[in-house]
Parts: sequence; structure tokens; C-alpha cells
Amino acid sequence: DFVTPRAILTGHDYEITCATICAELGLVISGSKEGPCLIHSMNGDLLRTLEGPETLAGPEGCLRPKLIQASREGHCVIYYENGLFCVFTVNGRLQATMETDDKIK
Repeated sequence: DFVTPRAILTGHDYEITCATICAELGLVISGSKEGPCLIHSMNGDLLRTLEGPETLAGPEGCLRPKLIQASREGHCVIYYENGLFCVFTVNGRLQATMETDDKIK
């Protein structure tokens, strides 16, 4: 038997560093090495781009996502390489930010 993908998700220009699936909402959220996080439907449609706050991006001017987690209530928590946590709604609105010096795994 040949395995075929259910959908092909496009939109990132660089390698994917983290991803999560929220089956309850039918969403796939992914982050790439040098770019924003993207929200796709499970059918492959690009729905939103999650841009972190530019003022906290650091000297390179780019936030690099390391971990993503989504809730069935429609919130997405992203942990960036520079110790920044951001909470977004699945509609793309930034709700809160928090910086930490701790190493998160």
C-alpha cells in the first residue's frame, strides 16, 4: 500500500522547528527556524500568521519558536529561543507575553 498525506501544509521559508495539532479545533500550528508561526486547517489551508512582538525580537530581529502548545479553548502558547513566552488566540491576536531566564524543555 502507498501512504498519501492528508494535506500538504505550505507557507514556511525555513525548516520547521516545532509543531502541534489541535484536533478539537481542526488546526495545525507550526513554527520555523527563521520565521513566524503559522496556523493551518487540517485540510491544508493557511489561516493565520502569528507574529511575536517586534520590540522583544532581539538583535537579530527575528523570534525563533522552540515549543508550541494549543488548547481546545482556542489559545496558543509559544516559547521562543530567547526566553519569551507569548499567548495568542487562534484568531492571531497576541494576548500576553512573559520573559524568563530559565531553560525550558
